[in-house]
This record gives sequence, structure tokens and C-alpha cells, in this order.
Amino acid sequence: MIAVIGGSNCCQKYEEMAQEVGMEIAKCGAILVCGGLDGVMQAACKGATEAGGLTVGILPGDDREAANEYVQIPILTGMGYARNAIVARCAQSAIAIDGSYGTLSEIGHALQFKIPVIGLHTWSFSVDGKKDKSIIQAHDPKDAVEKAIAAAKP
Repeated sequence: MIAVIGGSNCCQKYEEMAQEVGMEIAKCGAILVCGGLDGVMQAACKGATEAGGLTVGILPGDDREAANEYVQIPILTGMGYARNAIVARCAQSAIAIDGSYGTLSEIGHALQFKIPVIGLHTWSFSVDGKKDKSIIQAHDPKDAVEKAIAAAKP
């Protein structure tokens, strides 16, 4: 399972990247897991679905109808943003695209769980003025998926 994490509000450029990431994940035979809502999540699910892949959405609420139309397996949590820990934990690696503070929390959870995070135009960190290289940077969607597959924890 590869998590795709990113904001529910994003520009067309990041939606296109997310859709390509979803397609590449499906082509590799991996399962895409995400937060199940709009923006990056919807675009990634669309790409995966169109390429014949399987999508899982870990939803913040109790309503299946809140899932984007490309989520094939909706999982209701009723946990709000606390569901971000589940998104991160169930993945073997994660690809972060753009994103806001919810994405940042998913990145933090993944790194805490020692789940590799691949970054595509997303957050970067520094600790005491020194660049932290915890997020593996990718150049484009295909590179991101190749790195996510290679780094996936069994």
C-alpha cells in the first residue's frame, strides 16, 4: 500500500501530478491509500482507478458519501484529522504532494512510524538551521512512485 497525501485544496498543476502518481501506483500493482476527500486525494484516486488500480479512502467522518467518487473502499473513522495517523500507519511508503497542515501531520506520523516519505513539491524541514533530509525528494510523479516502491517497508 502506498499512501498519497496532500491537500484537499490544490492547484491544477498538483492535481495533474497526483493523477499521474495514482496511475503509476496502479501500473506497479500497488494499492493506493489516502484520506479519501478532494484535491490531491481525488486526483490520485482518479488516476489509479483509470489505470485499473485499487483505492482505499480513510475518511475523517461517518459518511460514506463524503468520499470522492474514485474511492473504491471507503473506511469510516469518525476521528477527524486523527485519521491521519491511520493513513500513515497503513502504508508501506507515502508520497506527499503539496499540502497544508493536515499533510504535514501525515508526514510527521509516517516519519515517526519509520514509513518512508517521498516528497513532490511539498514540505521540507530544518533542525537547528540544518536541512533535515527525512523526506526523499522526487523530481516528477514517475520518480516519486519508483522511489516509493523501492523504499516501501514490508
